[in-house]
Amino acid sequence: MHRKTLIIKTGSREEFLDITAKVREFIRSTGVERGCLVVFVPHTTAAVTINEGADPSVIKDLRNALHRLVPYGDRGYGHREGNSDAHIKASLLGSSLHLLVEGRELLLGTWQSIFFAEFDGPRQRQVWLSLVF
Repeated sequence: MHRKTLIIKTGSREEFLDITAKVREFIRSTGVERGCLVVFVPHTTAAVTINEGADPSVIKDLRNALHRLVPYGDRGYGHREGNSDAHIKASLLGSSLHLLVEGRELLLGTWQSIFFAEFDGPRQRQVWLSLVF
């Protein structure tokens, strides 16, 4: 098994950062031909997701839809830290991904990219990568 921690610095309260290149770089550095990669975010107000990376409007639409579904601010949330929306959005997207590796390459669809989703920034975050072969 190979492991790595990516350090992600976010610059705003909510943003999606494409981490695909960093994940691919990690896979290539291991020399592993075939396996399963787990991408895990150890934070309750951040997430990881796969979506289209070619057209930035897709991620903008996703961010806007999440904002409409789960608005920021005091909307009757019980959690009084002021970041209940961030916890809910992170739960909707999820904290982990399981991805296939073949021929030392990450297997993604043509338009797919991996995104780190920040919902309570700006902060310094971690993304844990674990490649099992």
